[in-house]
Formats: sequence, structure tokens, C-alpha cells
Amino acid sequence: MSAQPMPPSRTASVGPPSAGGMNNPSQPPPPAAGAQGQQQSQQNLNQIVLEYLSKKGYSRTESTLRKESQHTDADGRPIVTRAEETGGRQYDIGFSKLTNFADNCLDIYKSELKRILWPIFVYSFLQLISDFYPRDGNEFLQKFRKRFEPEHQDDIRQLQTLTLPEHVQQNDLAQLYRGNRYRLTMSTLSYSSLVQFLEANSHDYGTVLMNIIVQFMDIRTVNRDPIGAERAFQKQLDRAKNDTAEVPGEDEGIPGHHPGSANLERNAPTVLSKLSLGPLPMEAELMEDVKSELQEHDNTNPPGPGQNSLIDEFEQNIKREPMDDVPSRDNIPYPPSTARDVVMEVQKVKENRDRFKIESRTGGVGPGVSVTMFTFHNTFDSVSCIEFSGDNSYAAIGTNESYIRVFSLENKPLKSPIDPPTYQPSSSRRLVGHSAPVYALSFSPSIAIAPENSYNNTVESHPRYLLSCSGDGTIRLWSLDTWTNLVVYRGHNAPVWDVRFSPHGHYFASCSADRTARLWSTPNITPLRLFVGHDGDPEAVAWHPNGAYVFTGAGGLDRTIRMWSLQTGSAVRLFTGHVGSVTALSCAPSGKVVASADDRGEILLWDLPTGRLAKRMRGHGRGGIWSLDWSVESTVLVSGGADGTVRVWDVEPNRDGGGKVIGEGGTGNKVDGSGTANGTTSTAAGSVGATTSASGANNTATGAASGAKGKGKKDVVVSPDQISAFPTKKSPVYEVRFTQMNLVVAGGAYLP
Repeated sequence: MSAQPMPPSRTASVGPPSAGGMNNPSQPPPPAAGAQGQQQSQQNLNQIVLEYLSKKGYSRTESTLRKESQHTDADGRPIVTRAEETGGRQYDIGFSKLTNFADNCLDIYKSELKRILWPIFVYSFLQLISDFYPRDGNEFLQKFRKRFEPEHQDDIRQLQTLTLPEHVQQNDLAQLYRGNRYRLTMSTLSYSSLVQFLEANSHDYGTVLMNIIVQFMDIRTVNRDPIGAERAFQKQLDRAKNDTAEVPGEDEGIPGHHPGSANLERNAPTVLSKLSLGPLPMEAELMEDVKSELQEHDNTNPPGPGQNSLIDEFEQNIKREPMDDVPSRDNIPYPPSTARDVVMEVQKVKENRDRFKIESRTGGVGPGVSVTMFTFHNTFDSVSCIEFSGDNSYAAIGTNESYIRVFSLENKPLKSPIDPPTYQPSSSRRLVGHSAPVYALSFSPSIAIAPENSYNNTVESHPRYLLSCSGDGTIRLWSLDTWTNLVVYRGHNAPVWDVRFSPHGHYFASCSADRTARLWSTPNITPLRLFVGHDGDPEAVAWHPNGAYVFTGAGGLDRTIRMWSLQTGSAVRLFTGHVGSVTALSCAPSGKVVASADDRGEILLWDLPTGRLAKRMRGHGRGGIWSLDWSVESTVLVSGGADGTVRVWDVEPNRDGGGKVIGEGGTGNKVDGSGTANGTTSTAAGSVGATTSASGANNTATGAASGAKGKGKKDVVVSPDQISAFPTKKSPVYEVRFTQMNLVVAGGAYLP
């Protein structure tokens, strides 16, 4: 038998080259004939096509083909570089391209496209940390944080503490973003431009950004024509020109925050609950008594030439009151009216006829508003709040030492029927009862009546009660007749930040660090309503003029304003748009607009019927705006805050854009960081001093503020809505208030 050939060695067939056998490690095996022929065939084909394009004169197509042919593999297929292969750098590169696109696009798209940068920045950073790229995440945060710090400084401060995936799971802010879709409204053209950019760069990190948008964002597109002027062509150009694109819209944010108007389409079904914004109807018996008193007063003191009689003025006011949107007195029960109510209503009619009326338009000059400033000295930074009574007879301060002091602005002794015979009353009283700092005060409704106009001397119109809230979690009701504590209201389980009497008395509202607001009535020691819904501490509370609604403003991560119905206890409006904690609220006497202010020095005006942002005003320095109030005609707003200024604002819609940097090109006084002006302001000596400043047309909108140029300080841009600015001498302004005669009263503490 012939010998069988040996089978091939296993090592020679499948083993590595270094295992011996027949393979030679120094000489690679020759390529297969089929593969070599295919490669040559592909090269020949490319050469044939290029020659054809050159012969036909298609130079641009030829250049493109030559460029793309350089990035092909051996089989002639294009080489695709996946963004995922770059690890954490994919977000850095993709976000850089997106910011460059948003900064250099057409002005008509710029303001809307810039709004998408912040949520993509946050979600990109959180994704980097969650995917174990701590170094890339930190570099990403440090590279782009300066762009967003002016509006999102608090959020960035929390984000920079995240370095591990476990931190993302435990951090409240991170879970707030990852657990909710960031809502953003864009015009159809702007959104189409964004999608086209991402699709054109789908092979160059566009897919990474698109995944973030699909997974974490809720972008709603609207047409410019149906939604009116908010996203009109000229509006977008003005926003880009004035650099207000960084200001978030009221229909933007998290977690699932929706503004008052959730649907922007003109033909969309009504999604807003109807509000009763008209004045509370007067009782029939009270109306008859008021008419009788007015008629008697007209007979005793006939009106002067060209002056309406009081009864005619009253009838005109009744005719002007809307009857289709007024709340029902049956839904909000009040105690029966008394003789005191008659006297106060008669005085309101007289003031409405005789007051100095502030017109909404004055030919671009602005109305002249007078301000009386009461300055408290030697307080040693212990004053926490200041409040004035409605009749301008009392001023009260709350202190960090947990007591209250009430001053008589008429310098009269404050007597009590229970004082011992040997007690010598002074012009101030000290109320002790709280065991923690006093954060807010509120006088019961009252009205000033001059002695010569008092036609019923048996009825007092002074305030009878004072409310106070404290860090001890209690609210106290004080009698201003006996100067004693009457009731202690317990219910909040955390410090109470604010308390306010209803415009008609009897009811009051409070807000606390337990994230609730509560409705109370003075005879009951338990709350009547609990308003729950804020994700942060409600820090400010305000009433609607008809007493049917309560407003609350929150800080922390919430930063929203909510409007609550007393009848149902539910929220009927929600407003988002602040980038800082809400510190002050005030509703216009007309009942149509509410103003809110934050700790970044911005004031926002909200239209209640539509639930949308009406205006944004700037001018105060940082530190917070602590008080707001409206003129009787709802045409002018006054504000005061930590920068030591009182400012008067025009609330009508803007007619021109832009702002002016304080201290550059303006005629107003330039102040330093503490609010001290280059000018002088006199203050009376004593524990409380009064200074009166009259404003006129010469008080420019570039008045003093604490944000003037200086070492380590930023310029503060004053919006054109500011009419006047009144600087103080190192006195933060705790309270501002319009009297019934349209005089502004302000209070502050001198802090040298």
C-alpha cells in the first residue's frame, strides 16, 4: 500500500504565527487575488468618473468627488467617524458647534435659539457625570459656565458639586432636571432651522445633541402670526439687539411648569379658568347708608366750581365698575357692615375726587411723584421689616430680637385704657411675645380722615389690629387699643415669612418655610384653607383688591408665582419667568396686573386675564427688591430694596428698546456699591427721621443705583421704563407704599 499523505498540522492551520509551522512571521501572506482586483477596479472606476467630469466641465462636482474619495476604505466605502468613539469629548465638541451656530445665525432666530443652550448644557453635563466621565464633565462645565452664570448662578453652583453618578442620583436639582422634560416654546421657523443644522451635522456630533432634545426636552412649535406680537419679526429683532435673549420666557422651565397660558394658538380651546377680577360688590344696605352720608355732606359742604358732588362721583364709580366678572359676596362671607365701614367708604369717595391723579402718558416726561422717606437710626442692623398703617398714623418695625415697636407718625402719645395711673405714655409702644425674629407685619385696613372733614366724630377710622409673623412658626394678632396680644395662631410647622390682611379685613393670608400658604380669619385659630403646590418656600404673599384671590411667590428652585382662589383653594394661575427668588408681590388696584420682584433686582408684570408676562423691568442692584406698590390709578409702580433706592416705574408697554448703563452718559447721580449717592440727602435726627423728596421731569431714568461701575462690580442696565430714582444715604428700603392721595411713603434703616 502506498503511504497516505500526512494531514496538515493544527498549529499550521489555525495557530498564531509565532507557534511555528509553515507560516513565516516576517512575511505577511500575499493578498487574495480577488480583493486586489476589486481595489484596482474601484480605483479605475473613480479615475474614469473623474476624467468624465473633467471632460464635461463639471469642476465643482469633480472637486467634491476628489475630496470625498480621500476618506474611503479599501473597498471604496466612506469612512464614518462615530461621535460615540470620542467618549466624553462628544458633548464638548457638539455643544461648541451649537453655540457657534446660535451666536452667528440670523437675528430673527437668534433670541429663540439661544434659549435652547441652557437646558442642553445642563443635560449634557448630567449625562457626562452619569456615564463616568468626571474629568470631561468638569472641563465641560468650566468651559461654558460663564455664558450662563448671569442668569443661572445658583444652579451652576449646585452642578459643580456633582462628580460621580451617585451624586446625580442624590442631588435634588439633578433629579429635577432628569425627572422632568424641560419645556420650551419656539417658532416654527426657528425650530426648523435648528433641526436642519443638527441633521446636516448628524455624522459630526449632531446626533448626540438630537438625542438630548428627544429624551429630555419638550419643544412646542408655534406660528408667529397666530400668537401675536410676542414672537413677531420686529419683537425678535429687538430682543437680539437688546441682548435679552438670555431672559427665560414665562412658558419655559421645569418641572413641568406651565404658565398661565399653556396654549399659544389663537384658535385653541380655552384652557384658563375664568377669573372674577372686578371689585367686590357693596352690600345693598351699606350702599344706601353711604349715599345718605354723601348727600348730607354735599348739603353741608357744597362742591366748588367745576367740581363734582360726592354723590355724583359715587354714581360714576358704580357705573364704571364691570358687572360680568365680579365675585359673589355669598362665596366670600364677611361680617355685617358697621358705621366704621360707612365712614371709610365715604372717605374713599372724597379722596377719589380730590386726589392728585397720575396719568398713564405724559408725553415721554413721566409723572412727577413725591416720596416721603422715614429713616430709622441706631438700629444696629436689627430691623427685619417695616410697615405703615393705611391712615398714615402708625409705623411699625419688626426686629431680629423678636419684639415689635410701633411709632406714632403724628408724634402723639400711644395710650391704653389698662395703663396704670402713674404710666407716662410716649409716642412709641413695644410689643413683646414672639420668641424668634419677626419677619413681617400687617395693619388692619384703615383710612385717614382730616379733622376738618370729619362729619362723624364718634367713629374712629384708625387701624384696630396688627398682625405679626415670626421664625417661631406663629402668627400673633395685637390690639392697637390696649397694645396687648389677643390671639396666637398656630399651624405652620416652620418659620412664617410673610402675613397680609385682606383689603376688606377679617381674613388674612400667611406663607411659611413649610412650603404652604394658609388662609385665616381673625375669629378662628385654625386655618380655613391650605394652599399647597410650591416646590420651594413661599416668601411673599399679596391679595387681589377684591379679596377673592391670594398671590404667593416662592424662592429656591421653584421661583414661581401662583394665584389661588379663596373659594376653591386651588391655583388658578401659575407664572414662571423669574431667575431669582421672588421677594415681593403687589396687585394693581385695577385687578388686572400683578407685579413681582426677585433678589436679582428684576420686576416682572403679569397680565391676569391672559396669564402671560406683560413686561420685564430692570434697574435695581442685586440684593433684592423688598417692597412694591401701585398708584391708585394703576398707572405707576414704586419699588424699594437693598440697593438703598426708591424707584418709580412706568407700567405701560414699551415704546422703545434698549437700556443705559448707570454712570455712562446719564445725568443722574452715580453711587457706589452701598447705595451712597454723590448728592446729599438730609435726615432728621432722632430714632426716626422723615425726608421728603419731590420728583419731576428732571429726575432721569438713569438715577442712582448700587450697580454703578466700580472695582469688582458689574454695570446695572436701567430699562427705559424707569421714571425716577431716589437714592438714600446707606439706608436699605424695607417698605414703599402709595397713600390714597398718591403720595409715596418709604421706610428704611440707616446702616453706616
